[in-house]
Parts: sequence; C-alpha cells; structure tokens
Amino acid sequence: MTDRPPADFRERITSSFQRQAAMRLIGAELTRIEHGTVEIELPFDEKLTQQHGFLHAGVISAALDTACTYAAYTIIDPAASLLTIEFKVNLMSPGRGERFLFRGEVTKPGSNIIVADGRAYAVGDGPAKLIASMTGTMMVVRGREDVAG
Repeated sequence: MTDRPPADFRERITSSFQRQAAMRLIGAELTRIEHGTVEIELPFDEKLTQQHGFLHAGVISAALDTACTYAAYTIIDPAASLLTIEFKVNLMSPGRGERFLFRGEVTKPGSNIIVADGRAYAVGDGPAKLIASMTGTMMVVRGREDVAG
C-alpha cells in the first residue's frame, strides 16, 4: 500500500457507493472506510436467501467483491477507477445470521493491478462466524469516461 492515502478517499468511496444500485437493492450499508480496509454490512432479508433459507452465495460474492474493490479505492489516485478482473470465493459455512459483515483488505497494492482479500461474517446471538472468504484482483483504469469513480 502507499504510505499516504489520497486525501479525499472517504468522500469518493461514499459517493461511489451511493451510486451502486446493486448494493442499494440488497440493503447494504457502508460502515467503515480506512486506508486499505472497507466494511459493508447487510441485515438478513428472506428475499436474499436461497432455497434452504441461507444468504445466497451470489449476494455474499457481490458484497465481498464490493468491499474488496472499495478497499482498493482507498489507495489509488483520485483520477483513476477500478474494475474487478477476477475473484475466487470460498463458502465456508451457511449464511445464517441476523446481520452480515463483509470486510475487504488490500493485500497487494500496485499501480496497475491490486489484490484484495475479503472475509464475510454472520453476526447473531454469539460471536461472529466466518462464512466466506474471497481473493479479488482489480485493474486500475485511467482515462476512460465510461469508467469513472
């Protein structure tokens, strides 16, 4: 990671997240923005479950991808943007909880390619339970009007 984050990274990420229709659709909230780390939370909603009543793997993947990408946004130049080019998700436990926490953290910064790792947790009565992990690769995009912020 760079030693110093871009000065306005929190504002840029908040503004960008507010434009994410997919995150709005599932009821996700941006809850933490730090240099190299972003967290997103999601309340349980039956509409987001699969046939057994667990949080759907597609929802878990989308939220982890978003958390990882925004973690990468904290370290890039304000004029640049990002696109995910690859990710792998390991589903470790059923998505059963009252709320879900998705944490993305930059593991390998770069000027063109950034790698981030994500963890998804189910939160309920007891301690938070790890339900999924992700490794994602993002491409830094510059100079494209159709890919900004």
